[in-house]
Amino acid sequence: MARVFSGIQPTGDLHLGNYLGAVRRWAAEQHEHDAIHCVVDLHALTIPRDPAELRAKTNEVTLLLVAAGLDPQAMILFAQSHVPEHTELAWVMECTASHGELSRMVQFKEKSKQAAHVSAGLFTYPALQAADVLLYDTEEVPVGDDQRQHIELARDLAERFNGRYGPTFVVPKHTIPPVGARIMDLQEPTKKMSKSLDSPQGTILVLDDPKAIERKIKRAVTDSDGEVRYDITEKPGLANLLSILAAVTDEQPEAVAEKYTQYGPLKADAAAAVVEALRPLQERYAELAADPGAADAILRTGAEKARAIATPKMAQVRDAVGLTSRH
Repeated sequence: MARVFSGIQPTGDLHLGNYLGAVRRWAAEQHEHDAIHCVVDLHALTIPRDPAELRAKTNEVTLLLVAAGLDPQAMILFAQSHVPEHTELAWVMECTASHGELSRMVQFKEKSKQAAHVSAGLFTYPALQAADVLLYDTEEVPVGDDQRQHIELARDLAERFNGRYGPTFVVPKHTIPPVGARIMDLQEPTKKMSKSLDSPQGTILVLDDPKAIERKIKRAVTDSDGEVRYDITEKPGLANLLSILAAVTDEQPEAVAEKYTQYGPLKADAAAAVVEALRPLQERYAELAADPGAADAILRTGAEKARAIATPKMAQVRDAVGLTSRH
């Protein structure tokens, strides 16, 4: 089985777009791949965070991933900061990357324009991301277009390192996930649903209660012509509702559109379907959260399994670049 690595930041709240677009697929495919999933808490530090909130969100997203179906016995689930080899390899990757390569990263350019304080970590973020991937001899990294450039950099760094020091890293490839849920903001349907909660009425959180989900979907922006058809360009709000209902019922949005002639019944059915789809996740999360030590236990086990891979790989890297043995 191919080794697959994915990470998720413990920032904001897990929403329907995260779940339908990525997490649900991780759970479905965990037995088909040698799967490693990481809560990338170090990446969250590129901008200032409230310490208590970061700890709480790290635990919350861990439990949500398990509640969504990830099985820590079948795959590896851990927190990035619990495996110190990530930061050790990140420094080697920073020394392998050039200033020019890092300065060309589109995400850095965009985020640095928005931030009053631009940390050095935001600039070197792709080097740590490369370390995350290369540390585990990852073969495939499923990413969207916004992260493709970072994986291309990881490939370049792996090839450059191997060329300088001999075969050390597997050169990963990015894979574009199968066309699936394209979940947009319910109030601004030309924008992706976001963790930032700049649009609380446009974002469905996976832990929202059923009444809140129903209210948000019934108030979702559509249009005034009343024709039900799947058209992302001309009818983005309606297309989003069709995508949501199609995703939770495992259908195609075009096929869903053929079942309706009015917006009201579509919204009602979409709300009911989302509530039912999230019910098992919410029930399982409540069970896990009732145990104050659950997240710690999951992350501790995952870190042990991750370090069993990361430690010998980092020893190989240290030897390759000429660092003396710790022993």
